[in-house]
Amino acid sequence: MKKIYFRRSVAASVVVLFGLVSGCASVAVTSDAIENNTAFALGIEKGTFTISNREDDGVKSTYLVNTSVGKKYTCYVTGTVSVVGRVVSDAVCNELGKSAKPVAGTPTQPCNALLKAAGKCK
Repeated sequence: MKKIYFRRSVAASVVVLFGLVSGCASVAVTSDAIENNTAFALGIEKGTFTISNREDDGVKSTYLVNTSVGKKYTCYVTGTVSVVGRVVSDAVCNELGKSAKPVAGTPTQPCNALLKAAGKCK
């Protein structure tokens, strides 16, 4: 009886501990993961940018990126710890001062018949 109780208490403790750790970006997301994922997302080489103002909130880490050519981005990644190890998402970045969404009628979002009919562009 004591043996079964001990196994259950150990298993419960592991589950609780795993649950506490799995939701923390500060544990799951390393600085190296942020640097690698940011370099890939922005299409620039590691070492050509700096990361600052990192804030961990639950499973999300937000941070600022300054490139060597003077561009600034705000980025985030999410991360958890699972049975297979650390899992970190791709970096999602937006250049500061630029719209995150393409504007209809611009070269990146040309007008089409539906947008014209909706009055979104000329």
